[in-house]
Amino acid sequence: MKKRILFMIHDLQGGGAEKVLVNLVNNLNQEKYDITVCALFGGGINEQFIKPHINYYAVWKKVYIGNSQIMKIMTPEQLHRLCVKGHYDIEISFLEGPTARIISGCKDKKTKLISWIHVEQHTVKVVSHAFRSYIEAVRCYQKYDKTVCVSEFVKNDFSSIVPLLNPPVVIHNAVDVDKIKELEHEPVTDVCFNSDEFNLVAVGKIMKKKGFDRLARIHKRFIEDKYPVHFFVLGVGPEQDSIERYLQDNRLSESFTFLGYQLNPYKYVSRCDLFVCSSYAEGFSTAATEALIVGTPICTVDVSGMKEMLGYNNEYGIITENNESALYEGIRQLLDDNKKLSYYKKMAAERGMQCSLEKAVNSVETIIDSL
Repeated sequence: MKKRILFMIHDLQGGGAEKVLVNLVNNLNQEKYDITVCALFGGGINEQFIKPHINYYAVWKKVYIGNSQIMKIMTPEQLHRLCVKGHYDIEISFLEGPTARIISGCKDKKTKLISWIHVEQHTVKVVSHAFRSYIEAVRCYQKYDKTVCVSEFVKNDFSSIVPLLNPPVVIHNAVDVDKIKELEHEPVTDVCFNSDEFNLVAVGKIMKKKGFDRLARIHKRFIEDKYPVHFFVLGVGPEQDSIERYLQDNRLSESFTFLGYQLNPYKYVSRCDLFVCSSYAEGFSTAATEALIVGTPICTVDVSGMKEMLGYNNEYGIITENNESALYEGIRQLLDDNKKLSYYKKMAAERGMQCSLEKAVNSVETIIDSL
């Protein structure tokens, strides 16, 4: 008999965790598992990529204002009765926060629970954000039979804040390498990459924690220092308007281009000279992993997962301190040294060849089968 498994996520918009979930459920053994994906809020762009054999439903059609506060009015048990349709052998909260609170409300002692932690938390305040209190957060997370973290950094960070009853495990994100390699060769018709410029690219939701405002200020420094640079940003988000105003005020708009959310970001990333990550916090960056797979060198600030990905001594890419000046200097050393840039392009491709969807899927199946 197949194991019935529920994956719950906030939504299936264009973020990295959302893409990882779709990759994962699409590739789990459908002969062994009957899989359902539940999104709290529907309408996400990644819904269309769920394969037909996966059951899917959304609790609410779209995000509504004040949802996090309204959900706190109810107990985890009440939320679970509202959101979870049917009985499952295993229920998985695929993100920290609201879904972790909801799945912890499962009262069936035969159902095993798994919590997935994607992002470094750092403080009690952050861990507790979706809960009524830190005490409730700890109580909910301790109900899980297994905790999965996407990097060693996230595991150590989360464990230092939440006293778990069972030691967490690390599973890196499931990334569809073959699909990425195929899509990177699609033609680009809406952008002209000038060979006389350094084409730099960043990918992600344009929100504060991603640090795209830092990229805009770094770009200004490069232009003032007479570097022929062009930044391309793939993504949408609430901070875009303020960044565009800054670019307009400083006459930088022509060399800093927002390309919006792209179903195929790989064809753009593969044609750029350097991928840049300016985030204040990460988990295990899907966008950076994809950059390695298409062979684009990386310069990133030191956030969770990057040392596991690029090496603790900058073997596969440049990791700087997590501040604006250090990131500027890290990018500049690559722009000033074509041999170094070429070296990291070769090393990125080498590291990208080590990425494996099959390995991640097998690790998840091993945990599922052990419960």
